[in-house]
Amino acid sequence: MSRKLVLREDRFFDPDPRTKEIAMYLYKQVANLPIVSPHGHVDPRMFADPDYSFGSPAELLIIPDHYVFRMLYSQGIRLEELGIKRKDGAPVESDHRKIWQRFAENFHLFRGTPTYIWLEQELHDVFGVDEVPDRENAQEIFDRIQQCLETPDYRPRRLFERFNIEVLCTTDPATSTLEYHKAIMESGWQGKILPTFRPDDVIHIDAPGWRESIDLLGERSGIDITNYRSFVRALEERRSFFKSMGARATDMATVSAHTEVLSDREADDILQRALHGTASEEDAARFTAHMVVENARMSIDDGLVMQWHVGSYRNHNALLFERFGPDMGADIPVVTEFTRSLKPLLDRFGNDRRLTLILFTLDESTYARELAPLAGHYPALFLGPPWWFHDSLNGMRRYFDQVMETAGLYNTVGFNDDTRAFPSIPARHDVWRRTSSNWLGGLVVCGVIGLEDAEEMATEMAYSLPKRAYKLI
Repeated sequence: MSRKLVLREDRFFDPDPRTKEIAMYLYKQVANLPIVSPHGHVDPRMFADPDYSFGSPAELLIIPDHYVFRMLYSQGIRLEELGIKRKDGAPVESDHRKIWQRFAENFHLFRGTPTYIWLEQELHDVFGVDEVPDRENAQEIFDRIQQCLETPDYRPRRLFERFNIEVLCTTDPATSTLEYHKAIMESGWQGKILPTFRPDDVIHIDAPGWRESIDLLGERSGIDITNYRSFVRALEERRSFFKSMGARATDMATVSAHTEVLSDREADDILQRALHGTASEEDAARFTAHMVVENARMSIDDGLVMQWHVGSYRNHNALLFERFGPDMGADIPVVTEFTRSLKPLLDRFGNDRRLTLILFTLDESTYARELAPLAGHYPALFLGPPWWFHDSLNGMRRYFDQVMETAGLYNTVGFNDDTRAFPSIPARHDVWRRTSSNWLGGLVVCGVIGLEDAEEMATEMAYSLPKRAYKLI
């Protein structure tokens, strides 16, 4: 017999009665605040077309979500069985009911994970599903969701409004034309969808397809990229274009937090080797480290917030990368050092209040040891919320306990959902709001802060901090 899907009103709150009482009081103050989503990977094209359809439940909830299919893959379910397209065009499962059936039969694999929390709330609140997916009810739930998706109320724009999203920022390559953002702006729809400038494809000279990306950067910027100076001008031109389209921020991802200041001559020598296909691994590491510093300089010049995600070993599973390409759930955290690595950047720009540098890490061991002390000192440096593997109930608790005493609340930037799974956004923000309310409730009970302080802090964490940090006010 299928189990009822019930979302407890007091979920995620401390069992201590006094703490729970205050936590629930604080949560109710912020539960219905508008959602500010300043960083994520939702595809903007779904908002450009007012009649855009998500397709089937499998296309919405399974095929594009690496949080979902990585767990299934870990238990021996082949990605081909989940409809994930192969690079070589070999056949994969095309029957979405069969894909959904596999997912439902294995729903128990997600128990205790943040994915389970998001999926339960998404199924219950967004689609009105009242049973936990399993072997017996899989097709009934599929039909329920499919019926919803075929109605106008489940078009992305309508859900955006239903979710009470105030602003949603996408992440877009430096060479993007932002055609979908332009279409949204010209449509007259009032939803606020803003682009974010991401130059990874052109600053990592060892990235697959780098030369093609450089050629496209030159084409889109109208600048012939023949040396380092013209390369920087092309980046500056693209940043200016993004800003004209409403962008508030940039985003970068690197494995290491290493920063280095090269002379123009040194940077040009490396770039010339890259253009001729002779750059070394050391060249690539040094050039990226230099470009992190250079992007900080550009952010001071143009006012765009600088986000930097550090510590992910991308595409660790070589077989999956060969067959399916990147972003197949095989990105793994690595040990990261910040105190020495950031010094060249911070020596130049860390004291400049015109720079807003928001750091994200997958190495939690650096929270109390390095990142909180650094953010608690340098005016330019802020800490992003728990990221990726740590965007979870316990990950948030650890973050609050390790970061806040030293960095202080106001050197953090609240929450962002960093997701491709658009319908999961309310659930992700709800977990943050409940967890932060519970943490604040504990501080009140212990006498660290008063209830009025906690009320103000809860609103800051849920809403105001990201608006200020990302200049969305």
